[in-house]
Amino acid sequence: MELPKNIRHVHLVGICGTGMGSLAGLLVEAGFQVSGSDTAFYPPMGDQLKNLPIRLHEGFKAQNLKPKPDLVVIGNVASKNNEEAAAVLDQKLPYLSLPQALNHFFLQNKKALVVAGTHGKTTTSNLLAWVLTHAGLDPGFLIGGVGLNFGKSYHPGKGDYFVIEGDEYDTAFFDKRPKFVHYRPVGAILTSMEWDHVDIYPTFEKVLEAFSQFTQTIQPQGVLLAWEEIAVEAKAKMFRYGLGNADYCAKNIQQDENGTRFTLHYRGEHHPMQWPLTGLHNLENALGVIGVCHQLGIPWEKIAGGIATFQGVKRRQEILGEVNGVTVIDDFAHHPTAVRRTLQAIKARFPGRRLWAVFEPRSNTSRRNLHYKEYIQAFKPADRVILAGLYHPEKIPEDERLSPGRLADDMMRHGIDAYHIDKTPFIVEYILRGISHGDVVVFMSNGDFDNIHQKFLEKLPRRKILVDRKQVRSIKVRE
Repeated sequence: MELPKNIRHVHLVGICGTGMGSLAGLLVEAGFQVSGSDTAFYPPMGDQLKNLPIRLHEGFKAQNLKPKPDLVVIGNVASKNNEEAAAVLDQKLPYLSLPQALNHFFLQNKKALVVAGTHGKTTTSNLLAWVLTHAGLDPGFLIGGVGLNFGKSYHPGKGDYFVIEGDEYDTAFFDKRPKFVHYRPVGAILTSMEWDHVDIYPTFEKVLEAFSQFTQTIQPQGVLLAWEEIAVEAKAKMFRYGLGNADYCAKNIQQDENGTRFTLHYRGEHHPMQWPLTGLHNLENALGVIGVCHQLGIPWEKIAGGIATFQGVKRRQEILGEVNGVTVIDDFAHHPTAVRRTLQAIKARFPGRRLWAVFEPRSNTSRRNLHYKEYIQAFKPADRVILAGLYHPEKIPEDERLSPGRLADDMMRHGIDAYHIDKTPFIVEYILRGISHGDVVVFMSNGDFDNIHQKFLEKLPRRKILVDRKQVRSIKVRE
């Protein structure tokens, strides 16, 4: 599509998506007038957008296109039947997908570095951007989560590199290819491949096809860091990372409340490292970043310094607060593998403390019964599990729909202390009546979860928290 020569006003349909919100920030910093629409503006992306000079519209409506923008970017949340997207076509307004817009405005003369995989993309992308920043390279980046080192999910960057969180979801209703095939990176990290986004990929074989497409887009003179257990091919030079017999591997691993200490092994070289996060999956993500940065020629001491000073990502095992000895954590986990690894990491970080896992089935995958048995195993690290009601269950065919009540019952039969509680107020009240000093509560959802985190934190100081867990049943509500 031929674009106007002088683009001043860009409108984004689906602006609160993690990628679209980051693109909006980039456009603002580049000097464009930006507007956008979405169904809701929940944190962390909604908070980021509300702090920018962007005109936001709640709901998708044709009138949101007034005044008429010079260009519209249509996110993959919008189908061709979306009122606003349909109006773009009817009015013959110039439009692009997110990857097309990113390429057009920000990737010219840049060397793209793409992080792809079913799990760990956001943390790994933020870490890669931070290590490059720590090394003085000022990379640009567009990431689907807010890094605590940066305080935002985007940066235009003045350096040669641009870090992108490569999403396997489809590009737009007018381009059904995965978003990550558009960028032709010089460097890439592939963290994992599992069956997810079942609304897009009906079988695991289709997932494999998508990731195979991605690895073939890496420039032949580039480099791919692939997790050791992934069977994948690429034209680029490929290295393996992991905890086994890999090119970049970790040995002498020690985890505690302060993070992880380990020795990085690379083909006969040994380098001591300090990593503030816990969890073996997080450590593996760090190894991928270490490998690609080393292949880009960054000195070991710069890499180690970046790894040691990484602060993490919002909504990825993010500690929201500690009240009366109770630690409250927010996490994005929704796939069973991510749930299991997240709970294992929190257990390693807080050994000996009782762990509550509060889970909202919200994603297109988690609301279906496809991973039923895997979820039973995923929650085993938790001491108590609460399953919330499905988010918009009517959007999932009844024969495919997950039953949280049945799942909680089956968890009980497998020795997991699990309960199904449908509504947010009742979940908060149940936890408050059973919480003890020293407990850790992690809320897991890929959405805002009805802001349950803040509702719980607001009520927590009003409750009497007992140190002796034997007295839990006698907790009384303060009048």
